[in-house]
Amino acid sequence: MITIDELIQNKQNKLPHTSSELEFIVNGFVAGEIPDYQMSSWLATVFLNDMSFKEISDYTSVMISSGKKMDWPDLPGFVVDKHSTGGVGDKVSLILGPILASCGLFVPMISGRALGHTGGTLDKLETIPGYKTDLSLDKFREIIKNIGVSLIGQTDDICPADRKIYALRDVTSTVASLPLICGSIMSKKIAEGIQGLVLDVKTGNGAFMKTYDNAKKLADLLTRIGQDHGLKVSSLITDMNQPLGNACGLWCEVKESIDALQGNGPDDLMEVVYHLCEKALSLFEPTNNNRQKVEEVIANGSAMEKFLELVCAHGGDVTQMLSGNLNKPKSKESIVAQKDGYISEMDTYKLGLSIIALGGGRQKQDDILDNSAGFILNKKVGESVAIGEPIVDVFCSDSNKLDQGLITIKRAIKISDTKPKQLQLIY
Repeated sequence: MITIDELIQNKQNKLPHTSSELEFIVNGFVAGEIPDYQMSSWLATVFLNDMSFKEISDYTSVMISSGKKMDWPDLPGFVVDKHSTGGVGDKVSLILGPILASCGLFVPMISGRALGHTGGTLDKLETIPGYKTDLSLDKFREIIKNIGVSLIGQTDDICPADRKIYALRDVTSTVASLPLICGSIMSKKIAEGIQGLVLDVKTGNGAFMKTYDNAKKLADLLTRIGQDHGLKVSSLITDMNQPLGNACGLWCEVKESIDALQGNGPDDLMEVVYHLCEKALSLFEPTNNNRQKVEEVIANGSAMEKFLELVCAHGGDVTQMLSGNLNKPKSKESIVAQKDGYISEMDTYKLGLSIIALGGGRQKQDDILDNSAGFILNKKVGESVAIGEPIVDVFCSDSNKLDQGLITIKRAIKISDTKPKQLQLIY
């Protein structure tokens, strides 16, 4: 019988793994038969030597088989989800899910927490008093059946292998491996039992894929893996050379999402939402009026009503959420322009780190988050500023953390005398 050491050596020699070998590796690690140090060695070898498409597809299948796979035989409609590779200010899931459910689709979304400098959907939702993200699969099914959309965290039943392997990837610097990224993302999505998937792959200085070419490579690979497992998949590559929307943090992003569902969202945020919603609807029914459908459910209030139903179904307190008195920061300061000119550049990675410094992200796994932490951009790249004009409003509930956040944000935003080239939002 082959051993893990032999399989590591084979991959070091760039030999392909068979499906049964990948099953041996993944299941052996989950069962505790392969220790962390050997699994770490295998992950590092995959990171360095890559996998073939067949290996990635087989690896994804093994990850799915480590837990339950959902199905939706009693739903009278198309089941779809969306995945973003992560960024700063990316609250699209909070807006897109209710919109698609209002258009008659069913949207089971298993979301994540903050990862590095990027924000987490679950952390944002948990700023709503009472909102529960750790529901059972039975409760998840019930909410999807009744209102059409639900956003929960990963359960012990769905892809348990991914949870354990990801934790090891996170501490062994093997996160940025295309085969491992694909296996992690697609196994969870396919295990949801969806029929269609839209992908928002970010590129730029605030994305994991810094260049367009790498983003395109990841988008193509994710699409092929999904199609290989029977999904309809459509992808979009969007810019992350500045945050998406104006609000970045925790509660402030939920508030901006509510504004967006009420028809008052920032233009860049809404353009990404519209494109992704159109793509999701077109997977089910390719027509020329899908954007009109999206605009209609926002205009007539049904998308906002669906969001309120979602919050109630998860135990959230809608009255408090809409009161205007929730998660008020105790400390606040504006960063003002030191000269006339134009916002020429934003280091989005640093802006993401500033949210952690403010208390809106974790430096240790057990950190308690400050729901009030974040910032609002009053100016975006290419916009003119006058000396003394507020560029960013920064806030949290700890004055010392506010000072740290301010330092990071000031270093991340540049003003120049000449107007920069306009950033391309959607590639």
